[in-house]
Amino acid sequence: MGQKEALQLFEQRKVRTVWDDQEEKWYFSIVDVVSVLTDSDYQTARKYWKVLKGRLAKEGNETVTNCYQLKLKASDGKMRLTDVADTEQLFRVIQSVPSPKAEPFKLWMAQVASQRLDQMQDPVWFQCHTIQCHLDT
Repeated sequence: MGQKEALQLFEQRKVRTVWDDQEEKWYFSIVDVVSVLTDSDYQTARKYWKVLKGRLAKEGNETVTNCYQLKLKASDGKMRLTDVADTEQLFRVIQSVPSPKAEPFKLWMAQVASQRLDQMQDPVWFQCHTIQCHLDT
């Protein structure tokens, strides 16, 4: 799997992501997403995901069964196995977390995916656009 790890920001909160070149998919750290949705720190989000994961598994939810683990850089700088989900799987997880941030987060995810598709179609334009956006801010 050709992977490119990236750190994305949603409302000033970090969400670790990985782009898979072969599958042409984004994978998002589930704990990071839960942290954003529940407005909690990493440890609380990790516990929330553990409980939610168990509940979804008991219900027979395939999202948990099909969930990948990839090594992502942790806050201590070490590479650690982390539960990740592609966009489709993550939509299912988001539905299970009651949060007023769910809809804005879904829109943000779509924007992240769209930007990557734009970049793949015209890499030169995307680089110029990205540079211009950073100069404007």
